[in-house]
Amino acid sequence: MREKNIMNQSILFITPPFTQLNTPYPASACLKGFMNTQNIQSHQYDLGIEVILALFSQQGLRTLFNEIDARDGGQHEKKGSRYAENIQRMVQMQEEYIATIGPVINFLQGRSPELAHLICSGHWLPEGDRFDQVTDPEYNFGHLGIQDQAKYLATLYLDDISDLIRETADPHFGFSRYAEHLGSSAGSFDDLEQALTGPGSFIDLFLTRLLEEKILRDQPTLVAISVPFPGNLYSALKCGQWIRLNHPEIKIAVGGGFVKTELRSVADPRVFDYVDFITLDDGETPLLHLVEYLDGQRTLENMKRTFMRLNGEVVFLDGSLEPDVAHSNRGTPDYSGLPLDKYLSVIEMANPMHRLWSDGRWNKLMLAHGCYWGKCTFCDVTLDYIKRYDPGKPALICDRMEAIMLQTGHHGFHFTDEAAPPALLRDLALEILRRKLTVAWWTNIRFEISFSRDLCLLLRESGCIAVSGGLEVASDRILKMINKGVTVSQVARVADNFTRAGIMVHAYLMYGFPTQTAQETVDSLEVVRQLFMHGAVQSAFWHRFAMTAHSPAGLDPEKFGVERADSPVGAFANNDLVFTDRKGCAHETFGEGLKKSLYNYMHDIGFELPLQEWFDFRIPRTTVPGDFIRKIVSQPLREKPAPHARAIWLGGIPEITFLSRQKKGRSIPSALLTIQTHQKQVTIQTGEQTGKWLMDVFPHLIPGSHEPLTFMQLESWNPAAAPPGLENIWDGPVMKALRENGLLFV
Repeated sequence: MREKNIMNQSILFITPPFTQLNTPYPASACLKGFMNTQNIQSHQYDLGIEVILALFSQQGLRTLFNEIDARDGGQHEKKGSRYAENIQRMVQMQEEYIATIGPVINFLQGRSPELAHLICSGHWLPEGDRFDQVTDPEYNFGHLGIQDQAKYLATLYLDDISDLIRETADPHFGFSRYAEHLGSSAGSFDDLEQALTGPGSFIDLFLTRLLEEKILRDQPTLVAISVPFPGNLYSALKCGQWIRLNHPEIKIAVGGGFVKTELRSVADPRVFDYVDFITLDDGETPLLHLVEYLDGQRTLENMKRTFMRLNGEVVFLDGSLEPDVAHSNRGTPDYSGLPLDKYLSVIEMANPMHRLWSDGRWNKLMLAHGCYWGKCTFCDVTLDYIKRYDPGKPALICDRMEAIMLQTGHHGFHFTDEAAPPALLRDLALEILRRKLTVAWWTNIRFEISFSRDLCLLLRESGCIAVSGGLEVASDRILKMINKGVTVSQVARVADNFTRAGIMVHAYLMYGFPTQTAQETVDSLEVVRQLFMHGAVQSAFWHRFAMTAHSPAGLDPEKFGVERADSPVGAFANNDLVFTDRKGCAHETFGEGLKKSLYNYMHDIGFELPLQEWFDFRIPRTTVPGDFIRKIVSQPLREKPAPHARAIWLGGIPEITFLSRQKKGRSIPSALLTIQTHQKQVTIQTGEQTGKWLMDVFPHLIPGSHEPLTFMQLESWNPAAAPPGLENIWDGPVMKALRENGLLFV
């Protein structure tokens, strides 16, 4: 890494509309944190939330209704209106919407919790078609869930206004998918250019006004725009277009998740009418090189993974030999400049994991770069963000967590890893407990057998509230083709371990994988039904398989029994591939039934119904035994720990009382251990010598007090004081009681 000289450059990081309502997307905070380590001045803004707040305000809605009136020629209250009845009704209630929008936004920002009663009253909010889906809110939220019920109703209210915007003022509008169709599978740049060069959209008015404020305030020399999803692409290019027109001296770079997967072969020079540079993969090194180039300290030939237009042609500059920044050297994400108190917590009821994604403010952090498994055949394992695995150290991760909590005031963390490694999670949990940090966190995992009952309990103790992982196609044959490295039985056991520990489990489900048959699809659904029925999984979502250009399946489709369509490579975006599956079933016919059944299972409904009830065409009978999952989750766990498993005691030091009991006229000394757990007091009676030995051991088992002992070390601990027959304690009632009340082996 270069010396940290202060440069004459200033970066403005922008997240364009729209990504999330409840929390900032982490890219800009991560890059700003890295630039801090390099003494490079930077600022950041989430234009997505700022546009939403400008639009969903009294003045914003007045502007909207004026726009509707102008477009409809004043006919919205007459038969000549071109709008549907629901839209006409909303326009007629515009004063009610204008009067309520401010308080509703305040409530969703957590500022006015008392408004929950008013929102739930049924006579304050104006209601459009979205409220037709409200059936029995008390059934879903209970009498004590008024805050959640109010969030749900307020979310429907916003959805109604969103429908109004989309139907009248801007057909591209969506809270997280703005103009998404223009970026999805856009092999040609034609549609995007037509939209960009046409009349500005209604949302563009808010976007460019806010962008102008930021440019004038911070006077950047480089604007770096993150494009994580297709729904950010149009707005990102619109920002670039406006900057080019009004501030041609400012350079513009784009990068992010969409760019690194879709634009790896971009060749259309028209894209560079809107931006100067396109960077791939991790942004730290390419952006650092770009800043050095703009400061006159680097040549174009020595750039890193950067596209630009030279002499009318698109060129790829990748001559730098400097490695990417190690995970440990990236710095702590910096959230300064983002309006953390103004994000909106919304609730969409159907999916518990979606609730986490949309409700509450989560600090985003990565435990490791890349995926420690990196073998799944549907995944982009050939790309850097997956294949280059670089884990962080638990102490450094906790340092960053403490710094972020101090800056943001929020104790919730979403670890955004592709798959969090079990060993790293174990060590992180121990470090969290050692530091006595109060945090709530969730992450993505693989359902591998390392997630034992004890490890799940340890993760819960450290603050883990939920995990998500890929069950994918719940078929062992297909899982083997996917190279997932797990079996259906293993997934069920691990999911049950998490659930029993009190950690919510979300399963990613997939249908339509190459060669998947109708029988396998039906059997997968039966496995899912049983997982929900036995409580091993609480949340899930079905995805239709998509073949991507950078996955093993996309690179070698014949190996997976499919044929790629003979379609030309586009000059703009290239990722999703069209293919023909000659061996599998008509996958598209199953989608609706899979989603309908899953919706019911997540609400504990319909377990008794035959699978045929969810489909309007004949499906084969399932071949999965009706007790398949029950047998797996009811199997006894292995009692004796592995020799190198670490012994962890989650409680405090017990109190010991020495007693003597009479047996056949003899006085037998004994000990009574009194343990205080979070929920109750537990007493365990044992022999006097065993009690003394245990009291000597306990301090060495508490996280942070000593280096953890392994089970092997514990077995040979202090042999001079060990009670006779110590080897038998591990299968006896004392050990069972300790295992049930805080003794873990991980």
